[in-house]
Amino acid sequence: MGGMTLRPYQQEAFEHVFEQWDSGTHKTLVVMPTGTGKTIVFAKIVEECVRRGCRVLIMAHRGELLDQAADKILKSTGLKCSVEKAGKTCLGEWYRVVVGSVQTLMHERRLKKFKPDYFDVIIIDEAHHCISDSYQRVLQHFSGSDVLGVTATPDRADLKNLGSYFESLAFEYTMPQAIKSGYLVPIKALTVPLQIDISMVGISAGDFKVGEIGTALDPYLYQIADKMVEYCAGRKTIVFLPLIATSQKFMGILNERGFVAAEVNGSSQDRAEILQDFEDGKYDVLCNSMLLTEGYDCPAVDCIIVLRPTKSRPLYAQMVGRGTRLSPDTGKDHLLLIDFLWMTERHELCHPAALICDDEDVARRMTMDMERNVGEAVDIEEAEKRAAEEVVEERERALAAELAAQRRKKSRLVDPLQYAMSIEAIDLTNYKPIFGPEAQAPSQAQKDSLEKLGIRADSVETSGQADRLLDTLHDRKMRGLATPKQIKQLEMRGFQNVGTWSFEQARRLIDRIAGNGWRTPRDLNPREYIPPADPLRALRFW
Repeated sequence: MGGMTLRPYQQEAFEHVFEQWDSGTHKTLVVMPTGTGKTIVFAKIVEECVRRGCRVLIMAHRGELLDQAADKILKSTGLKCSVEKAGKTCLGEWYRVVVGSVQTLMHERRLKKFKPDYFDVIIIDEAHHCISDSYQRVLQHFSGSDVLGVTATPDRADLKNLGSYFESLAFEYTMPQAIKSGYLVPIKALTVPLQIDISMVGISAGDFKVGEIGTALDPYLYQIADKMVEYCAGRKTIVFLPLIATSQKFMGILNERGFVAAEVNGSSQDRAEILQDFEDGKYDVLCNSMLLTEGYDCPAVDCIIVLRPTKSRPLYAQMVGRGTRLSPDTGKDHLLLIDFLWMTERHELCHPAALICDDEDVARRMTMDMERNVGEAVDIEEAEKRAAEEVVEERERALAAELAAQRRKKSRLVDPLQYAMSIEAIDLTNYKPIFGPEAQAPSQAQKDSLEKLGIRADSVETSGQADRLLDTLHDRKMRGLATPKQIKQLEMRGFQNVGTWSFEQARRLIDRIAGNGWRTPRDLNPREYIPPADPLRALRFW
């Protein structure tokens, strides 16, 4: 077997997958953005599985993905793969690794040739597709196998859907993490001052109708080409369009404007030659009608234009991911992502903010900020940071208003969101459940425990949120920090940062206020008050 050195995050993903399998969790998921080497990770996992004596099936929905997987496994581990696809079969061959097309394996006649325990491990590339009936038919046949799904682009809604099959998320590596660590290039987004009206485009299966997008886009193609002359000169550019006819027409317009453009689609007979010529620099623009969203790698690409507006965050990320890879030999230091002012009153669609923002409020603010500064290329991490600061300020104002309202109430318990913000627990304020039990309603025992500790249980929506709150409350108790009731009592009187105080600091001040007839002493300014340090921090309270 060949040797390979994994990057630190790749090694972590590798280890976490086996921890899940070895602990009895048989169906687990790894999420890594395009360009960070998820194929290398599962190649290393394949190598270890073979070392353990397992037979492995790698399954995907496109032949190019299977070919890439087999090639990467051979180059990085020395292991050769059998093929289960169309007229080819792995039966009778001695190789321990099989790459298989789901379109082939899904047929009952094909599946019956395999015993249910034939494969010990199944790895699904582009696993966000695996909820479909075709994949599930194969997975149910080999129901005793350990399963790993690898994907680059699920959003939270997709993870919830994947949670109906997968039992855990073994490892997640995000695009911002990869950019900060230097494994992907920074992304600069440019909002072009060209308003494209798609307000009349209909929706089908949750996204814009492709045919209607092409019709709506057609009147703007010459204007878009003129903007590309302004912004894309000297760049290696991929343009995503909704229809083959639109893609071919746009290629012709670009060539009229002085670009050297080519076009590829699923019917192109010379597709491989065109792609190679593009990589070799014979073309500077490559138009395609959604062909290159998965499995196409050309690291030198430094400009992406999405002329196929979408509501799907995974699809949007796949398109942008064609340009995020490192390419030191070409001097590429960032990816330019060109966005347009898509006019649609009825539907949310993906903008650059969708790549980096988990918080919907931050994403909306970032998009609004960028649309106010059209024509300026902005680093998306910096834009997200500014938007997040603006949203935090808004939320703090809203919290202040809520606290003012709470002062007029005599509620005994503390709202969980108010408590989370008071102790600056970002993991609690942004928590969103993903898999099965976490998303269920909190149990009565959890509610009772929360109310005993001073938290309003009727505002806790999920079991996962309840667990995190209880863990936080227990941790703060062990560290001798202020309780929810103490924090609320003092914040209602205007004292600041009470969530950072100790139990004793809060108790002493409350005792002083109580001794003053429950009036704040005149010599105390709540907004400036800093409690004296504890002479001795007690370890156990409540």
